[in-house]
Amino acid sequence: MNTRWTTSSRINGKKLGYIPIGYKLMLTFTIFILLLVFVNFYISHSMYDDTMRKQSRVNIQGTLNQIRDNVAYKVDDIVQTSATLYDDPAFIQSVLRNLSGADNHIRMNNVILPKLESAAKAVGLNLRLSVYFHNQTVYERYRDWDNANNQDFNEQSWDMYHMTRISNEFWYFTLPEEKYNSTMTWRQVEEDERDGRISLIRRIVDMNNPLDIQEVGIMRFSVRLSQLFDSVDYTKLGDGSVLSVLDPFGNVVFTSGSMVEDPDHTSDKVNPYAVIAPNDKKNYLVIEEDLPQKNWKIVAQVPLNIIEQEAKRVRTVLIVICIMCIVLFTYTGYVISRSFSKRIQKLVGVLNAFREGELHKRIAYRGKGEFPQIANALNAMGEDIEALINKVYLTQLQKKEAELEMLQSQINPHFLYNTLSSINQLAKFGETEKLQNMVVQLAQFYRLTLNSGRILIPIALEIEQANAYLDIQKVKYGQRMEVNFDVDTSIWPYETIKLILQPFIENVLKHAWSGDRIHIRIVVKKEGDAILYRIIDDGLGMKQGRIEEIFVSPG
Repeated sequence: MNTRWTTSSRINGKKLGYIPIGYKLMLTFTIFILLLVFVNFYISHSMYDDTMRKQSRVNIQGTLNQIRDNVAYKVDDIVQTSATLYDDPAFIQSVLRNLSGADNHIRMNNVILPKLESAAKAVGLNLRLSVYFHNQTVYERYRDWDNANNQDFNEQSWDMYHMTRISNEFWYFTLPEEKYNSTMTWRQVEEDERDGRISLIRRIVDMNNPLDIQEVGIMRFSVRLSQLFDSVDYTKLGDGSVLSVLDPFGNVVFTSGSMVEDPDHTSDKVNPYAVIAPNDKKNYLVIEEDLPQKNWKIVAQVPLNIIEQEAKRVRTVLIVICIMCIVLFTYTGYVISRSFSKRIQKLVGVLNAFREGELHKRIAYRGKGEFPQIANALNAMGEDIEALINKVYLTQLQKKEAELEMLQSQINPHFLYNTLSSINQLAKFGETEKLQNMVVQLAQFYRLTLNSGRILIPIALEIEQANAYLDIQKVKYGQRMEVNFDVDTSIWPYETIKLILQPFIENVLKHAWSGDRIHIRIVVKKEGDAILYRIIDDGLGMKQGRIEEIFVSPG
């Protein structure tokens, strides 16, 4: 019959495999803040970028309007000055008369020359007034502008020529048809292009017969481009910008700013749109503004990187602000989540202590919020559970002790009766030596069994008690019973309930004995957290029917 009895005392520890609530709160808060900051940055940057582009266009348009007004003011001055000759009947009639000698001299000194000198000096610009008359009796008077000393003449001047000097010039016979007080044009003629000037060209006409307007002459007011367009300054728009003045044919009259030269030198006019390479047009903002004359326009070409520089600066400021907000909000979230986490961790710690049986743990929160209420409820629950467990545990313990004592009280009288019966037989047959040995072993057995009333005893004493019981039985059975102990030395520090082994050994002798010989092996060892007892014998064993009767429950 093989008998195995196992007792174990196991304490299972389980590590908490979860993310602490503080980290969850912090992670959630951080993700929310990051999304909020990024969305706010994107919307703010997009709105600012769009607003800045619109504002930049408005500012550039305002600058162009100021430039236009400044140029228009100077152009109007020159036009008004030309009107003093165009609308002066006395001057025109004087020019039409064919005079000679003293009369011609008087006409020149008293009418024509003062009128021309007054017109040349009427505008505070470096004007060159040139007039061309059909009347050959009006003698010529002019400077030699091919002379290097006169090319940069820095005073107002006037010259008189005969029409024969320009009658074959392209710019003369391409003048538009005369309309009263509106026919005029701006061109670079004669020495203008060489000297960096431009001229207002206008006819002098006789309007006595409106149905037959007679051309008296041509007047040309030549002005320096740098003076006429001094307000056309690219620096007003920013470095890299280009300001250009275009004539009705799209040719550049004046430009301010860096320009790309014609690589093939095929034209002496530069298209302003050629200033920007075709692949770079998307990098420039182009704005046009018409001049009051309606035949010129001002074109502004502003590189977008000027706008982008401001956008980059604002973007940098926004990024810094966003980073500061992220850091500030993250720190705030960390503090808040840590505060909540500490409170929740205290609750979790108390619950874990309750689970491990430490029901005396308590937690206290100040205030009237949810956490103090939970803490009070948890403390009350711990007190109730501790009281209940103590009551149940004490009751069960007393019950178990009573049952154990009853079992032991049943074992001891039965064992004592059998032993005394054996002693009686030994005395009857006069085997005094065996009798003496059995009495000594019986005394030792009861000394270990009583053990001052203790329930738990060291394992070593339990094995010694079992050995004392076997020694008593060896006196009875002699050489027919052989016992071996296989004890693991690592079990000595542990305790066990007394009289664990004796009932099972007694069971072997009662049910497994064959009447001949029996070998009993007692194994005691530690397996994991359990102390394992094995009582192994080579007796008759239990019949299969009895085993099924015991272990197989009825269907």
